[in-house]
Amino acid sequence: QVQLVESGGGLVQAGGSLRLSCAASGSIRRINAMGWYRQAPGKQRELVAGVSSAGYINYADSVKGRFTISRDNAKNTVDLQMNSLKPEDTAVYYCNAKIVLEGDYWGKGTLVTVSS
Repeated sequence: QVQLVESGGGLVQAGGSLRLSCAASGSIRRINAMGWYRQAPGKQRELVAGVSSAGYINYADSVKGRFTISRDNAKNTVDLQMNSLKPEDTAVYYCNAKIVLEGDYWGKGTLVTVSS
């Protein structure tokens, strides 16, 4: 079992920045990839950014150049620095951890609201 706790969401004006943090606990040695997903009202959950245990990083096209994901294996955290935020970035952001042959674990989510 893995527990994920997010923090750092909130309300920000367009063009502003926020930093999301996720702390993992439990069976952390079994975690492979970690990342952030988001779900806007009426839309499906989508990948925002992910980082594998080997350090490979991928981003959604919509956030490339604006968001930066970082993972600290010593602290068991994964952060998402979000710059130049747009109203369309408004969503609930979920931390995700993947364990091989077991599946996905999710945090409860943190709301990010970007006002125009």
